[in-house]
Amino acid sequence: MLKFLSVLATGTLLLTTAATAGSFNLGRAATPAEVASWNIDVRPDGQGLPDGRGTVEQGEEIFGERCAVCHGDFAEGVDRWPVLSGGADTLTSDRPVKTIGSYWPYLSTVFDYVNRAMPFGEAQSLQPDEVYAITAFLLYANDLVDDDFELSKENFTSVRLPNEDGFYMDDREDSPVFKKRDVCMKDCKSEVKITARAQVLDVTPEETKAAQEEAAASEVQETEQVTKAEPAPVAEPATEPVSVVASLDEELVTKGAKVFKKCKACHQVGEAAKNKVGPVLNGIIDQQAAVVTGFKYSKAMKKLNGDGLVWSNENLDAFLKKPKKFVKGTKMSFAGLKKEKDREAIIEFLRKHSQ
Repeated sequence: MLKFLSVLATGTLLLTTAATAGSFNLGRAATPAEVASWNIDVRPDGQGLPDGRGTVEQGEEIFGERCAVCHGDFAEGVDRWPVLSGGADTLTSDRPVKTIGSYWPYLSTVFDYVNRAMPFGEAQSLQPDEVYAITAFLLYANDLVDDDFELSKENFTSVRLPNEDGFYMDDREDSPVFKKRDVCMKDCKSEVKITARAQVLDVTPEETKAAQEEAAASEVQETEQVTKAEPAPVAEPATEPVSVVASLDEELVTKGAKVFKKCKACHQVGEAAKNKVGPVLNGIIDQQAAVVTGFKYSKAMKKLNGDGLVWSNENLDAFLKKPKKFVKGTKMSFAGLKKEKDREAIIEFLRKHSQ
C-alpha cells in the first residue's frame, strides 16, 4: 500500500511539473536515430531514395516469392487483392482498371509504398536492392521497360508513368463550384435515400466463394438428374484406325504442371475446365487461334484467327516468351516466361491435354 501511494505521489508530482512546464508529459522527444528510421518517404523528384539497384529478372524472382501470393505471378491480382498491371486505355471507360501502368502518377509512389508497407504482414523487411528490383519488375509487367532493364537511384527519375499528366493540383478552395455550395446547418432532410448502387455487388470474398460453391453444387445436381433421365449412348466400335500419338516426356510434363501454376489464375485444363479470364487450353496444340467456344477474344486474337495462325510448338514458344510482342493488343497481362526450359515444359504439359 505504501509503495502504491509512493508511485501515485510520484505520478502526481510529474504531472504537476509537466503542467507547470506547459506540456502533458506524454512520451519524450524522439532521438535522431528514431527520426531517421521513420523518415523513409520518397518523393517524385527522387528525394529520399536509398542507394541501390535491381533488375527485372531479379525482381521477378523476388516478386514470385514475396508478392505473388496476393498479386499473382504476373501482377494480375489474386481474388480480391489489387491488380498491379494492365488496364491501359480503360480510365475513360465505365469500369476503369486502375493499375501502376494505367493510373498511378509517379514511380516514387510505387517504390515508397512497397518499401514502407509490403509485403503484407512483413512491412519494411525488404532491402533497398530488393525494392528496386520489384519496382523494375512491375514496370516490366506494365510494358514500360524491357526485360533487361535495371532500376537504380541514378536513373530512377528518368522513368515516367503514362498517367502523370492526368493529375493536377487540388483547386477546390478556389473553385466556384464548391464555393456556391450551401452547407445544411438546420432544417436538413429528414432521411437519406440511396439513388445508385455499385455495379459489382459480390465484393465480399466469403460471399463470393459461398455463391460459387452453391452454383457448383447446383450444377452437379442438374448433371446427375440428366444422367438418370437419359441413359448414356453406347459407343460404337471405331471403324477407322486410331492414330498413334507421340509419346510424352512425363518428367517434362510434371515440370510443366508446376510452371502452369503461373497460368491458373486465368486458364484451366482438364475434364472440368471452364473459361475464366482466359480460355480453356485443352487441345490447344496445333489448334487454330481463337476458336474456344464461349470465350470473348480480343480483336488482336480474332485477327490471328482470320490470318489462320495455328498454335504450333514454335508459335506457342514465341507467344509464351513475350505475349505482348507476339500478339500486339492481347488482353493477357502476364509478362512471359523467359526461361526456355520453362516454355518447353509447359508446352509438353499442354500437349498432354491435347491428346
